[in-house]
Amino acid sequence: MKSRGKIFLIDDDELICSMLSRALKNNGYEIRTETKGHDVINKIRSWFPDIVMLDIKLPGKSGIEILEEFKSNGIESQIVMLTSDDTAETAVKCMKLGAVDYLTKPFNMDEVRIVIDNIMEKEDLKREVEYLRKISCSLFERELIGESSAIKELRTKAEKIAEAHVSTVFITGESGTGKEIIARYIHRLMYGEYASGCAPFIAVNCSALPEPLLESELFGHEKGAFTDARSDKKGMFELAQEGTILLDEIGDMKQNLQSKLLRVLEERTLRRIGGNEEIPVDITVIATTNRNLSEVLETGEFRKDLFFRLSAFYMHIPPLRERSEDIPLLARHFLAHYSTKYNRKTIKGFSPEAETLMTTYSWPGNVRELKNLVEGFVVLENTEIIQPEHLPRWMTGESVTSGEHSKDRFVLPETGISLEELEKDLFIQALERAGNNKTLAAKLLNISYDSFRYGLKKFGLG
Repeated sequence: MKSRGKIFLIDDDELICSMLSRALKNNGYEIRTETKGHDVINKIRSWFPDIVMLDIKLPGKSGIEILEEFKSNGIESQIVMLTSDDTAETAVKCMKLGAVDYLTKPFNMDEVRIVIDNIMEKEDLKREVEYLRKISCSLFERELIGESSAIKELRTKAEKIAEAHVSTVFITGESGTGKEIIARYIHRLMYGEYASGCAPFIAVNCSALPEPLLESELFGHEKGAFTDARSDKKGMFELAQEGTILLDEIGDMKQNLQSKLLRVLEERTLRRIGGNEEIPVDITVIATTNRNLSEVLETGEFRKDLFFRLSAFYMHIPPLRERSEDIPLLARHFLAHYSTKYNRKTIKGFSPEAETLMTTYSWPGNVRELKNLVEGFVVLENTEIIQPEHLPRWMTGESVTSGEHSKDRFVLPETGISLEELEKDLFIQALERAGNNKTLAAKLLNISYDSFRYGLKKFGLG
C-alpha cells in the first residue's frame, strides 16, 4: 500500500509511542520514533518526514527548546506538539515558534487522525499549487511580439493595468489573436517581481465543460454535495489565490454561472457547492471572449451587469490582417522558436516575395494560423529560404487586398467528380484556413456550427 506520508514521533513515554505508531501505521503512514531529544535534528534531516510530533516535556531538553532549534535550522516538516498542559498560553507559545497544531494528553485517537489527515491534505494541496505555478511560469511569454501601433498600445495598457494591480480585466478579439498571451503578459508584469517565485496562473476554458462540471471546477465542492463528491475539493478560484484566474471564452458561460461569478467579483468571496462557509479570494480575474459583444448583450445571453463589472479595464486585440506590419516579426519569432524546439536549423528565413504574400493574406485563423504554418515549415521543409511555392495554395492564389474571392464559375470536369470527395476537401480546406478553429471554419463554408460538426463526423475528420 502506498504511504500517505512520513511521521517522526518524539516522546519519552514508550507506551504513547507504541500506541500512536500502531494507530497511524494502520491509517497508512510511515512512522519512526525517538524517546530523547538528543540529535533528533540530524535524524529528521536524513529522513525528511512530512510531520514531526513533538512532546513538550523530554528528558535533557524540552520540546520548546527543540522547536526553537527546528526554526533556526530550517526544518520544513510540519510540527505538532504533544502536551499534558492544555492552557492557551502554552498553545500560543508553540504556534509562535512555528508549530501548526497541538494535541493534549490523554489522546483521543479520532482527533489525532483528523489533525494529521488535515495537515497532510494541506501539504498535498500546497504541492499541487506549486506544480501549477511551475507549469505556468514555463509558459510565460516574455514580451508581446510586434511593432504595430495596436501592439504598442496594448503593451502600454498592460503595463498600466499591472502597475495598478487591478482586480478584473476583460480582453476581446477573434479566435487566435493571442488573448491568453496578453493575459499571461499582464500576469507576469503584475506578479513577476516577487522573489519567492511565480504566483499561480490558472486558465479555465468556459466553453469546454458542461455547466455542472464547470461550476464544480470553478468553485469547488464539499464532500457529499453530489453523487461523485467523495471528498472536499478546492475550485480553480481557490487554487489561484494571490495570483490570476483566466476565464477563457466567458461569452459561452451559462446565465446561472454568470450570476454566481458576478457575486464572487463583487464580494470577493465564494461558497463551494454544498458548503456554507464564505471563503475569501484574493485574485486577479481576466476574462476573454471571441464573440460579438453587442450581439450577446442584445440577445441577453450575457448579463449586462457582469459585462460592466468586468469591462472597467477593457482591451481589444485587433485581428492579424489589421496589423500586417507585425506578420514578418511574428513569422521570424516562430521560426526561431520551432527551429530550437525541433533542433532543425535548415530554414534561415523568408524570401521578400513570400513575405509580401504572407503580409497581404487575410489570416482568418490569426496568429495561431501563422504559428501553425511556420511550425509546419520547420518540420517538413528542407529549403534554406521559404519561397512562394512553399506557401499553401490558398495563400498564393487569392487576392486578399480586395477582400474578395474569385467569382469564376466552377467547371465540372468531363470525367465527372465525386461530390462527397469535393465536400470533404472543402471541409479540410476550411479547417486549414481557420487554423483548426471549427467555429471560423463553419463561417467560411457559410453553414451552422452544428452542420459543420456533423460533416466532420461524416467524413471522419474529428
